[in-house]
Amino acid sequence: MNKKTMISMAVIRRLPKYLRYLGELLNNDITRISSKELSERTGFTASQIRQDLNCFGDFGQQGYGYNVRELYDQISKILGLNRSYTTVIIGAGNIGQAIANYTNFEKLGFVLKGMFDKNPKLIGIKIRDLEVRDVEELPDFLENNKIDIGIICVPKKQAQGIADIFVKNGIKAIWNFAPTDLTVPDDVIVENVHLSESLLTLSYRLNEDKLFKDK
Repeated sequence: MNKKTMISMAVIRRLPKYLRYLGELLNNDITRISSKELSERTGFTASQIRQDLNCFGDFGQQGYGYNVRELYDQISKILGLNRSYTTVIIGAGNIGQAIANYTNFEKLGFVLKGMFDKNPKLIGIKIRDLEVRDVEELPDFLENNKIDIGIICVPKKQAQGIADIFVKNGIKAIWNFAPTDLTVPDDVIVENVHLSESLLTLSYRLNEDKLFKDK
């Protein structure tokens, strides 16, 4: 079970989208925007945007709207992007390599410190100047390096064992790509990314009209 949050997860999951659109506005030299204009760009209602932002403070001015740079900086701070995070990836297969090669994570402050796998064909190869290590070395590595986020990209059967190693070594945040739910203490945060569930949701939406039309 994960620790509870004071703010609705629905609100929290909208913040990165606000940040992305605000970043695009900055890139286009737009300095001010109203909640109505932001609504047109994000797809959320103006009322929803105001309610979400009011959870964290009063950022807008009536008749003026939002200062784009200030709002971008404030949301960045809310999301914890005013600091950097050290990460490790366990599983150097396709998903693990894709994450390691996504340079935008590092721009946001998520710094990859190590990759591990048990496959002899992968151990020793270099991915973005990081050599993939034997997963047997993971406990010693975690003991000697301060790691904030552990990323699990291994098959279902191996995932809980990796999570246990993370917990034992004081990691408090896990990004889990394995198709299984992990059992961790209450003070450890787990963010699950189930690719098949996302695809099945897409499949449902593709067939939704037919489903209700037949009834």
